[in-house]
Amino acid sequence: MPEGDTVWNTARVLHRALAGARLSGSDFRVPQLATTDLTGWTVRDCASRGKHLLLRLVAPEGHPGATHRTLHSHLRMDGAWRAYAPGERWTAGPAHLIRVVLHSAGAVAVGYHLHDLALVPSAEEDSLVGHLGPDLLGPDWDPAEAVRRLAAHPDATIGEALLDQRNLAGVGNLYKCEVLFLRGVSPWSPVRDVPDLAGTVTLAQKLLAANRGRWTQSTTGSLHRGRTSYVYGRRGQPCRRCGTAIRRAELGERITYWCPVCQPAPS
Repeated sequence: MPEGDTVWNTARVLHRALAGARLSGSDFRVPQLATTDLTGWTVRDCASRGKHLLLRLVAPEGHPGATHRTLHSHLRMDGAWRAYAPGERWTAGPAHLIRVVLHSAGAVAVGYHLHDLALVPSAEEDSLVGHLGPDLLGPDWDPAEAVRRLAAHPDATIGEALLDQRNLAGVGNLYKCEVLFLRGVSPWSPVRDVPDLAGTVTLAQKLLAANRGRWTQSTTGSLHRGRTSYVYGRRGQPCRRCGTAIRRAELGERITYWCPVCQPAPS
């Protein structure tokens, strides 16, 4: 599943391509929106909220009903948005994976394999994202509130708690593994036993913010292939700190990477 910084970057791509533009056509290829026509609507902006994308639109003059609507989408594991110049070949995936196409005079935005696609009045955005915790890359980022939400579930493993978007929005599996390694915390530690939750969420925010604006994610400071992570994706390779082989196992529904020496298991 894409991390919060990847979704943030995707929102910026869509914003640069469409913000302020009047749509000259739309093509929805999902049953619930198959008859929707956004021709004449103007794109106000595109923003991310955790791992959710919110494309906000304003209706043409004289339009009945809600005049501000939001097109919501979620990338999950395999979704993507791409922006093309008019007439440019769409190369990001096969046609049968396209879920929506938005045309304007200057750009064409194509959404591939999008999930949870919905069009709602903008005043009702909270019905889709109101359950999320503080967004690590958003103006609402509040580390104290993130800590409060984490601490409210003391028996949960910290590995699962960091992925729960109701606690804090934007951490995915990569940052979960990397943050816990850097903090020296086992992914299986109960939240109640994590010595510094505030330091953990602060580090998570710093890592996502450091990678915002680029597609190569690095927690080590290096952008060279094979050197961008400490533990994530490195099963069997030596720990960059102690040389112990990195391990890989399932935690909840996700794969976790960790160093058994640098991140000792809870007693």
